[in-house]
Amino acid sequence: MSVTETRDIDACHALRRTVFIEEQGVSAEEEVDGLDDTAIHFLAELDGVQVGTARILLKGDTAKIGRVCVLKQARGTRQGQALINACTTWARDNGYARAVLGAQLHALGFYEGLGFTAFGPVYDDAGIDHRDMELLL
Repeated sequence: MSVTETRDIDACHALRRTVFIEEQGVSAEEEVDGLDDTAIHFLAELDGVQVGTARILLKGDTAKIGRVCVLKQARGTRQGQALINACTTWARDNGYARAVLGAQLHALGFYEGLGFTAFGPVYDDAGIDHRDMELLL
């Protein structure tokens, strides 16, 4: 199991397409938002196979973690935790004061277990209920 920073945007897109578009029904137009060129990307590998990805968008002192996904067959293997830890470590090491993300409601407990705190109202993002969360770094 490993998570590394990557410039392989095609691999990230392939994973996101499988999880967000095919599995969760998000439209391709909403998933591909034009922000990938300015983001920091991470890939998770398990037994030599790419199984998950996440990205960070930077604004001011905040690292916004997003597009976090793990293939169905790799869930429960701590890949999601490894991705989030890689993102927060990168942000902390590069001088950012906080990490934020928009969590799908079913994943709130997962992120709370990693130290994130929910704030603000529930909102719709691509037809899925989300809530913002933050972690002070």
